[in-house]
Amino acid sequence: MEFLCYHRDRPGSVPLREELLAEHWSYMDQYAAEMIARGPTFADDGETPTGSLHIVDLPDPAAARAFAFDEPNYQAGVYRDVLLRRWRNTLGRTMWDFPGGPTEGNRYLVLGLGSGQGAEAGPDLDELIAYGPLLSDNGANWLGTAALVRAPDPETARAILSRDRYADIEVHNWEFGGRR
Repeated sequence: MEFLCYHRDRPGSVPLREELLAEHWSYMDQYAAEMIARGPTFADDGETPTGSLHIVDLPDPAAARAFAFDEPNYQAGVYRDVLLRRWRNTLGRTMWDFPGGPTEGNRYLVLGLGSGQGAEAGPDLDELIAYGPLLSDNGANWLGTAALVRAPDPETARAILSRDRYADIEVHNWEFGGRR
C-alpha cells in the first residue's frame, strides 16, 4: 500500500529541524527501499523549509501511522501537522525514474483537496514526477490528488488539476530529497 505523508513545519522550527537533520536522515534510511518520492518543501523565497514530503510503500495504515508519527522531527515538535493519506502511484515509478532528472527546472508539490469524483492531470504529463489520488485508509474513497511536477512557475503547476473539481489546491516549492 502506498501512502503520502506530508509533515508541515511549525513556524520558527528551522533551528530545531537543522539540529535534528542527522536523526531525520538516519530514520528515513530505514525506509530507503520503500521510498517512492521524498523531499522538502520551501517558502516562496526558495530557502526556508516549510515541510517534508515522503511517499512510501508500506504494509498497512498502522505502519504508515508509525512511519509518520515516530519520525524524529515530529517527536521533537518541528511539525505543526501531518497529512497522511493512502495514495496510488498512477505513474508506476519512483521519482528517481523521472526522465527529467533531479535538478533541472522548478519543482512543485501540488495537493488538490476535496471530495467526490477525482480529476485527471492536465495536458503536460511529461512533466509529472509523481502523480496519484489521495484515498481513505481502506482505499475506497477519493479525498484528493497529489502530484510532484516540474513546471516554470506555481500557476503552471496548479493547472495540472482542474480548479472546479477541488475545494482547494495547494502548491508548494519542492525539491528532490534523499541520498539515492
